[in-house]
Amino acid sequence: MSLEKRYNPRIIESKWAKKWEREGTYKFNPKSRKPVYSIDTPPPYLSGYLHVGHAMHYTQFEYMARYYRMKGYNVFFPFGSDDNGLPTERHVEKKYKINKNTVTRKEFTKLCQKEIKILQEVYKNLFSELGYSFDWSLTYSTIDKRATKTAQLSFLDLYKKGLVERRKGPTLWCPHCQTALAQAEIESQEEKTKLNYIHFELRDGEKIEIATTRPELLHACTAVFVNPDDKRYKKYVGKTAKTPLFKKTVKIMPDKMVDKEYGSGIVMVCTFGDKTDIEWYYKHKLNLIEGLDKQGRLINAGKYNGLSIKKAREKITRNLKERRLLVKQEDLEHEVGLCWRCSTPVEFLITKQWYINLLNHKDEFINQGRKVKWHPEYYIKRYENWVAGLKWDWCISRQRYYGTQMPIWYCKKCGKEILPEPEELPVYPINEKPKRTCDCGSKETIPEEDVFDTWMTSSLTPFINAYWAYGKKLYNKLIPMSLRPQAHDIIRTWAFYTIVKTWYHEKEIPWNNIMMSGHGLDAKGKKMSKSKGNIIQPKEVIQKYGADALRFWASTATLGEELSYREEDVIKGSKFINKLWNAARFISTHEIKGKEEKINASDKWILNKLYDIIKKATKYMDKYEISKGRKTIANFFWHEFCDYYLEMIKYRIYDNNNPTRNNAIRTARNVLENVLKLMAPFTPFATEEIWRELYNPEKSIHLESWPEKGKVSKELEELGDLMKEMISQGRQYKISKRLSQGAELKKAVITGPKELKKVKDIIKGTLRIKDLELKEGKLSAKFTS
Repeated sequence: MSLEKRYNPRIIESKWAKKWEREGTYKFNPKSRKPVYSIDTPPPYLSGYLHVGHAMHYTQFEYMARYYRMKGYNVFFPFGSDDNGLPTERHVEKKYKINKNTVTRKEFTKLCQKEIKILQEVYKNLFSELGYSFDWSLTYSTIDKRATKTAQLSFLDLYKKGLVERRKGPTLWCPHCQTALAQAEIESQEEKTKLNYIHFELRDGEKIEIATTRPELLHACTAVFVNPDDKRYKKYVGKTAKTPLFKKTVKIMPDKMVDKEYGSGIVMVCTFGDKTDIEWYYKHKLNLIEGLDKQGRLINAGKYNGLSIKKAREKITRNLKERRLLVKQEDLEHEVGLCWRCSTPVEFLITKQWYINLLNHKDEFINQGRKVKWHPEYYIKRYENWVAGLKWDWCISRQRYYGTQMPIWYCKKCGKEILPEPEELPVYPINEKPKRTCDCGSKETIPEEDVFDTWMTSSLTPFINAYWAYGKKLYNKLIPMSLRPQAHDIIRTWAFYTIVKTWYHEKEIPWNNIMMSGHGLDAKGKKMSKSKGNIIQPKEVIQKYGADALRFWASTATLGEELSYREEDVIKGSKFINKLWNAARFISTHEIKGKEEKINASDKWILNKLYDIIKKATKYMDKYEISKGRKTIANFFWHEFCDYYLEMIKYRIYDNNNPTRNNAIRTARNVLENVLKLMAPFTPFATEEIWRELYNPEKSIHLESWPEKGKVSKELEELGDLMKEMISQGRQYKISKRLSQGAELKKAVITGPKELKKVKDIIKGTLRIKDLELKEGKLSAKFTS
């Protein structure tokens, strides 16, 4: 069999993507006795598009699926889609130019379901084009029946254990998305603002200056605080003051949390401007004045009612100036919490929500995290710092339409919660009635209309994969899973919540290893986004260079770090594949004739080098240092095998009478065979095509065994370095004389160690030297053309 003259990625990649799926090449076998390597695949948000940064992230752990499959493992590699959250809702609103609040829940949900089916097919096609070795029969969706049952069973178990409760209180709230948020969904950002010094008037007419960044919340002011150790203001403790514009009387109270150096040293407490306001509200049992509605507009504010936060701030500041109540303003940079989805500043509203208890078990969560191997190792510190800094329990209820329904009804008469039995799951309370009546005897119920936070379901991906809600047979085979691959920015959500859930439910860790990836950036190092217009679509790259070239670029990423997309790096990948193809064509055109002869020193050297590379590459892959593994293999192939060894053997294989000709061909085929196996996880299409054409037309290379490590000889390594040095000097000489590398040299005198005698014929044949003289002494060479 032979290879075409040119490698055509579009034809070859399409052929193998279809054939792998048709033949079930990557199918997991639950009955196999092989050791299992299971991957807790990140389910991508179905939000309409993927860029090359996503491809980089997914390709990094796809390499590991292929690697462990070749290592003899029964690889469990599912595909999931995360399609029950805000990204899906926002995609539908944008595509259909609607607002979910202006249509019925039923209509909006129907549109979401329609889009999910379309996007699932789009994603599957793209991932197949990229050569991802998913077992598509293991596909799940975070809103399908299995995932819904798993999330609802998780809730029932937590409820039974007293780890979840419903309570009313200050809630992190996004006015744009109009839903509650968890602490982990808040992004911090430094923003410029004004620190306003405002006059509050005391009963006797004296005025005090309070400093605030939130003048728009003056109507919700419930107290004024000073530090009891601040000599300037001790005399005011216990007195009252009137809020400007609104003329409400509030107490002046002491608290050591007041920073004497911040602003004027006097602060107002509003319900609620920030987390400190909440702390003081509970600590001092202050009155509650609700200042904002769920859309972020002022309420209980008189003539300012209905104004947005921004407009209210402008109008109230203007009115304070007009009445000479605004003493001064100072520029200030402070930290603002933003919704991680829409970047809207979050507010604190009083709402009734469901919470999972986190704060009572922080030490145990840290202990569980330490049982997992982190790659890179330093990321465990980010995890531990996050857990140690937790201030809130996990709010799991969301005010959205499209999401997993919470398995709760409320008795219309007494308000008691009514939960289904585990065997009744999944249930859809918005669409159906409970199967039992309330303990009070009433049959009338109200369904819980909130849905679960998307992380409530996503945190259960190991459980969804293992069919935990249906029994323990597969669960015991898969859990803990071998690997959780994920981006480093969701350690505080996906990694943390999964560790929490697995410990709460089963008192164990969810996976043995967690592998972090960075983000794909544009050529200028900026995060890719549609709004910036710097998105690079994977399909564009695939059509131009092929999927293997894009995968080669992805393998340049250092574990846990960001990677800029540069087209020249993809071109390098394309050149490598062409080099592999051409080397395979060259080797395949030469047949072994006659019997086996003695092995040549260059053959011994390249095999020794191969064993060393197998050892190093295996070590790197075992440690999840993928880029180092791929670089080691590629450098060996290009610079040792092609640049030197194939050039060293040409004079042998073109000479039918050379007694070492057959071994040259045999060794070249052997090395190529192993290089193909080593590169198979990185460039699966090209290696499969070459393998099937030259080695085994019936069996995929991806089902072959990873190369075995051999004994490495230091002596052969040094001998190879000696050969390479002399050949390199000869090549440089020809360049300096403007000779072709195939030109014959009349004479060469090479001085060096006595070992040169072992490689004399190789140097002579490679450089085409007519008369080669060797001398012992310090290494040097003199050539004559």
